[in-house]
Amino acid sequence: MQTLIIIPARLASTRLPNKILADIGGHPMLWHVYHRCLQATQAQAVHIATDSPAVAKLVHSWGGTVWMTDPACQSGTERIVSILDKLDADIIVNVQGDQPLIEPTIIDQLITVFKTTQPLPDIVTPAYQITGDSLFNPNVVKMITRHDGYALYFSRHPIPYVRDVEPSQWLTSTPFWGHVGIYGYRRQVLEEYASLPPSPLEQAEKLEQLRFLQAGKSILTFVTSQHPLSVDTPADLEKVRRMVNSSKR
Repeated sequence: MQTLIIIPARLASTRLPNKILADIGGHPMLWHVYHRCLQATQAQAVHIATDSPAVAKLVHSWGGTVWMTDPACQSGTERIVSILDKLDADIIVNVQGDQPLIEPTIIDQLITVFKTTQPLPDIVTPAYQITGDSLFNPNVVKMITRHDGYALYFSRHPIPYVRDVEPSQWLTSTPFWGHVGIYGYRRQVLEEYASLPPSPLEQAEKLEQLRFLQAGKSILTFVTSQHPLSVDTPADLEKVRRMVNSSKR
């Protein structure tokens, strides 16, 4: 099965504008994401989808493949769907442009899980056990699954709610799972995207995967020990800069 990695790269982020062009160790954030994706061995190619001519020019200077998309696209998935007829792939992996520390191994693991699961799931995405102080951070997406690993729900709020236990003790009472924001899609599911009904859950949580889940599509999760930092705030950006700079020493 042909597999393609697409990095949706929107310039006008609401929380941290132009963040994909923020300098990290002498290169834009998007450069780090792109070059880490290139190191994945299970995909045939890496493309970038953007609504910005400036980003497109930058990607071309790297020798990369870039597609121009409508600025009106509301999510990374919608941006990929808008160019789907140009993509020759059976599995499409969506890697967000604000994950400059994404490990190629987790991308390869996702693709392997996808190809070795029968019947083929609609969507595959990674999960990790939350152990730190991020449980109540709305930028950290939480998830709960069925016994077989298929997702029941994603939320910015901690799930499940632990009754009769002080929130400060929740992590010691039950496992909580965080979501790594990369997805592998079966092509047919993306072809059906336009026909999926609007999702009140997606609108409430601002989580694009809830549109698929509420429409009855299957999202298979797998556990990873990796949870790369997504850059959502200026503090996140500074933390990533320190990590990259320290790795160069």
